[in-house]
Amino acid sequence: MKNEKDIIFDQAIRTADILVKMFGAKCEVAVHDFSNLESSLIHLAGTITGREIGSPITDLVLEQLRSENVTDFANYKTTSNKGLVMKSSTVFLRDSEDAVIGALCINIDISLLIQIGGEIKDFISFADDGQSKESFHTDVHDVIETMTNQALQKYHKAPALLDTEEKIEVVRELESKGAYLIKGATEYSASVLGVSKFTIYNYLQKIRTESNFNQTQELR
Repeated sequence: MKNEKDIIFDQAIRTADILVKMFGAKCEVAVHDFSNLESSLIHLAGTITGREIGSPITDLVLEQLRSENVTDFANYKTTSNKGLVMKSSTVFLRDSEDAVIGALCINIDISLLIQIGGEIKDFISFADDGQSKESFHTDVHDVIETMTNQALQKYHKAPALLDTEEKIEVVRELESKGAYLIKGATEYSASVLGVSKFTIYNYLQKIRTESNFNQTQELR
């Protein structure tokens, strides 16, 4: 009859084999028995790191073993001797008395995915990425609402709490984007900013006067 330790390691070995069958050739799962740290590797499913049965425990796992609270750790970056980049996770095996007796270590080679990811990122990037935004609406009022919300995003407070200069800047941005070419935009801005439509007209007059003045200065 198998003792407790044998049962635990049998389960770990079967788990290792199943994981590699599930994730394929880019996956390696190692089972370590801590009764002999110098040659702790007792089972290896997959062949990414080039190790063999009888290889020693890794430095990262050894460091964790020296800590007061040994805990599982997941999804960390490792690099093989051949330079392969891997996502790794370690689950510590414990007996019925909660003593750490071994570990199940999972390594997945993501080197090719990183390369593909870089190519995809390059392909989907745009000139002036993040600068130009275009929304598609079926209602003109949605257009006004979207433009207003974009102008308000940087302030991080309720529109009605904006001071006068901030409200003018919101109107200035909307004016620069052509929002006030749309009928009803003035009334909408007024309702959102908590002012009258005549106040919006005053803001626009101020903005347009300043713009005309600046253009005149540039022509001189």
